[in-house]
Amino acid sequence: MLLKGKKIVLGVTGSIAAYKSALIVRALIKEGAEVKVIMTAAAKDFISPLTLSTLSKHPVLIDIFREDTWSNHVMLGRWADIMLVAPLSCNTLAKMTAGLCDNLLLAVYLSATCPVMLAPAMDEDMWKHPSTHRNLQTLAADGNIIVPVTNGELASGLFGEGRMAEPETIISSLVQQFKSAGRLSGKKALVTAGPTYEHIDPVRFIGNHSSGKMGVAIARELLQCGAAVTLVLGPVPGTFVLDGLNVINVQTAEEMYNACHSVFEETDITVMAAAVADYTPVAVAPEKIKKKEESWQVALQKTPDILKSLGQKKTGRQVLAGFALETTNERENALAKLQQKNADIIVLNSLRDSGAGFGKDTNKVTVFDRNGGEKHFDLKSKAAVAKDIVDYIIEYIHV
Repeated sequence: MLLKGKKIVLGVTGSIAAYKSALIVRALIKEGAEVKVIMTAAAKDFISPLTLSTLSKHPVLIDIFREDTWSNHVMLGRWADIMLVAPLSCNTLAKMTAGLCDNLLLAVYLSATCPVMLAPAMDEDMWKHPSTHRNLQTLAADGNIIVPVTNGELASGLFGEGRMAEPETIISSLVQQFKSAGRLSGKKALVTAGPTYEHIDPVRFIGNHSSGKMGVAIARELLQCGAAVTLVLGPVPGTFVLDGLNVINVQTAEEMYNACHSVFEETDITVMAAAVADYTPVAVAPEKIKKKEESWQVALQKTPDILKSLGQKKTGRQVLAGFALETTNERENALAKLQQKNADIIVLNSLRDSGAGFGKDTNKVTVFDRNGGEKHFDLKSKAAVAKDIVDYIIEYIHV
């Protein structure tokens, strides 16, 4: 049994595809999983809770409060090894993206500390609407696993995209997810993400537009593959918390350098995804510099080269990956960086590629390694790109 002992929360939303949830539950039970089903109120119009409770051998949960009982959404979110929402309606998709919490399914989703897999289902026109794709990109960037829709007959009678993946495809995706989860068990990883801010005075700094999304996505993927992950995170908007992740917050290139060197010796995999400033002011003014002169010059000096310094220290058991963000001669510059920094892997992305670069939820990369390997990846969500990069690293070290 491929899913023996796995604990799965299945969320069912209001879609004609909800009839397939019975087949999903039956298949999960057959593969040895324990399943608890949560339905939205709208889902009851498409499939009976009695059917799903009979198949799952657990009461179906719908309401947070019912008479004198309370469904503990926090414990449900922590109980599961994975949460699967199939079908995911357009309405629930939008609510998840906005962080709304007006039913039990959404409360469990927001409380879940496990991976979340989403299988959308909707009519073709709804599927192709720009807001739907924005919402899916946002959820993918948050680390959710999206099961692609298929072409086929839809509830409207039309044929096209938007049909939920078949139950066997969804089960296969779950099995692959659990197989991936242990591939880096026992390994320690270090990831850097975000920009650095090099201070000029108490209110001004030299920085860049990095959002940290790519590095955070890589840290999340490494964690889901079983590694113990330390994320050295530059100043990015908001806060980032993920259960089991050790986060070291830094501001400057020097602070990032020190943080990386403090843990590097113990790491097996290091991915340097941060956009570190190349130069920093020679002196930082203790007070805000007033606008007096017609021109103003700031003396700069090089920041420490973190990737190169780690390349000089790494041993044969360690894998070191860096990023090359280029605008011209991309391939040549990336390969030169691979050699000059003594890295094992370089991930190239170009600002000339539409949809790639700072602040975006998508990216397009080419990966090179010191053994002559080269692989191009199409434009994808940064979560999907992170999986490609981590898969490449795992293949490189033959885990």
